[in-house]
Amino acid sequence: MPSPRSPLSRLFTVLLAGVLAGLVLAVAVLPGNLLGGFVAKAALGAYAELPDSLRTPAQPQRSYLYANDGKTLITTFYDVNRTDVPLAEIAPVMRQAIVAAEDRRFYSHGGADLRGLARALVANVTGGGTEQGGSTLTMQYVRNVLKTDPTRTAEERQAATDQTIGRKLQEIRYANALEKTLGKDEILNRYLNIAYFGSGAYGVAAASQRYFGKPPADLTLAEAALLAGLVQAPDAYSPISGDKDQALARRAYVLDAMAETGAISTQQAAAAKAEQLTLHPTAQPNGCTALAGGHDDWGYFCDYLRQWWLAQPAFGDTVKEREQALRRGGYTVITSLDPKIQQTAQQQATAVYGYDNKRALPVAAVEPGTGRVLAMAVNRHYSLADNPAGQSNHPNTVNPLISGGASVSGYQAGSTFKLFTMLAALEAGKPLATGFDAPAKLPTRYASDAEGNCGGKWCPANANPEWMDGYRMMWDGYGRSVNTYFVWLAEQVGEDKVVEMAQRLGITFRASSDAAFAKNDAANWGAFTLGVAATTPLDLANAYATVAAEGTYCAPLPVLSVTAANGEKVDVGQPSCKQVLDPDVARAATDAARCPVGQQSAYGQCNGGTATSVDRIVGRPVAGKTGSSEQNATETFVGFTPQVAVAGIAANPDDSTDLVGSAVQAKVIDAVARIIRTAVDGKPVRDFAAPSPELAGNPQRPEPKLPPQLQDQQDQSLPNLLRWFQNRSRG
Repeated sequence: MPSPRSPLSRLFTVLLAGVLAGLVLAVAVLPGNLLGGFVAKAALGAYAELPDSLRTPAQPQRSYLYANDGKTLITTFYDVNRTDVPLAEIAPVMRQAIVAAEDRRFYSHGGADLRGLARALVANVTGGGTEQGGSTLTMQYVRNVLKTDPTRTAEERQAATDQTIGRKLQEIRYANALEKTLGKDEILNRYLNIAYFGSGAYGVAAASQRYFGKPPADLTLAEAALLAGLVQAPDAYSPISGDKDQALARRAYVLDAMAETGAISTQQAAAAKAEQLTLHPTAQPNGCTALAGGHDDWGYFCDYLRQWWLAQPAFGDTVKEREQALRRGGYTVITSLDPKIQQTAQQQATAVYGYDNKRALPVAAVEPGTGRVLAMAVNRHYSLADNPAGQSNHPNTVNPLISGGASVSGYQAGSTFKLFTMLAALEAGKPLATGFDAPAKLPTRYASDAEGNCGGKWCPANANPEWMDGYRMMWDGYGRSVNTYFVWLAEQVGEDKVVEMAQRLGITFRASSDAAFAKNDAANWGAFTLGVAATTPLDLANAYATVAAEGTYCAPLPVLSVTAANGEKVDVGQPSCKQVLDPDVARAATDAARCPVGQQSAYGQCNGGTATSVDRIVGRPVAGKTGSSEQNATETFVGFTPQVAVAGIAANPDDSTDLVGSAVQAKVIDAVARIIRTAVDGKPVRDFAAPSPELAGNPQRPEPKLPPQLQDQQDQSLPNLLRWFQNRSRG
């Protein structure tokens, strides 16, 4: 039943009827050529006054995010669920249905159908049946544009629907002006792209997907008639959230109207009216917590992309403007996310720790030479859903556990930071063959009252003295992860140079204590080389990707391309890269990084590694480094080939005192290696370039000398000597 009208509404109708009755009378008595000239002149004058939104439509449209194949939908962003489509992509029956339902004289009037408007007003005043509107499609289009124009104030948008004679007359003037400058098909197309069809769907493309799960080009006669019937009272008639019987009654009305206009036969109308209502409701994903296909594991990448977007001046001068551009601008974004790599990364992260485990394995994959982020995974659901009692951050969270930011400063990555010491030393002219007889514990210049100090001085120790102590060069010092060698090397170079190197490769100090140390006292940050600063898998992967790209640093980039609603490319998809290392320095560091993963350097100096299973899993040239923080609070592995760098850090994001333990290191290594294998699958095998002989140095080891305890002849028995040499060969 139609809703009863208020006395004010009836009064407005009576007054408007009187005004428009005068217009109708004028139409009847004025000579045709005089009237035509008057209308044309008025229309042209009105066109000059048209708002820009009516001249060039800039209505809110949803933006689409796709994976790197350009086809796999990640999500959409919108305030208004709407997407423009050209008229050619709208089924002819849909065009015919909307004309028959809303404006049968559309192709013969000049924007305002005065006879139809007066007829509707007379019917409304006399109260005969359903209230009639009398507005043409062109007038409705004008009203829809003005009430949704994002460039207008809220008061101006509200005024576009006010029940005033002035507003209605302005609507008529604007409609006449548009009809003089635009073709009928263009107006019809614009109308179909902005009309509200209920259930949150604006425009026929969104409505077709919302109700029937198909594009508007595939609409059947019965489906088109149902949609056309909704625009009179979208929310009341919506078969999803409103009255299905009313929706079917309106469908029947539209089909009869189409038959009366000759668009279809009476037999076609009867057959369509007999069809059962079959809906395939499709909820359009919106934002990062409602992703397509239920892929909540893509949410962390989606959120990273959104944060990147909000920092791009190309989308607005302020964060608010950029957010509005994403949600209303109708952009098509081809992201860098690789679904295949992402799937493996998620599988591996959850294989190490389940979704409900308080510990996490955040993982990131980056492409060297471009900085494009290929995958971001962690054993969490990207969701705002509540967690069970006592579980603060699992299984659901939207915190940036992989990229850092907000409340997440990162995790200690242990000996993976030895890379920065090695790079600083190489850059200072120290070759890979730089040797040092690394002791089990190394007294330093730093005062310490901690347990295990050496005479009041900080003295770091090797985790496995029998295997690590002894004469080391960068190759085996890195391969065996010898703490005392790298603390000594950092002292030779200057700890501030090591910190600067890390920052140069993109390590960001998000923890305030780390940032303060780096800014004010980097020269005295002796433990930095052991990875005591917090970092993230994304920063770490990208730092190692810089080495893989022979010294070319590229800012992390989550997109391949961004296209505006008008089809123009936005200049934001290109990598932002710069050379931050001499290529030979990067090659030398890579040569040493072959040792930890069980491969051999170009100079044959690898003699043991902490992640030798990687060679077998990846099966092609690869490099990398393990990292264990103090007491095995975290366990890290980062590996790379020329085509991909992947980092994973096992940690408890909520409690740094919860030690993950050394036993998980092998699982982290295995997980990262398998992600690398997926990333390079099908790609040509590429080897690393060897460093120059100058940076390799003269890799000759001194003859081993007998220790003091074996100097006496009586201790130089064959068993004692054999045992000593065996220990030396392992170290």
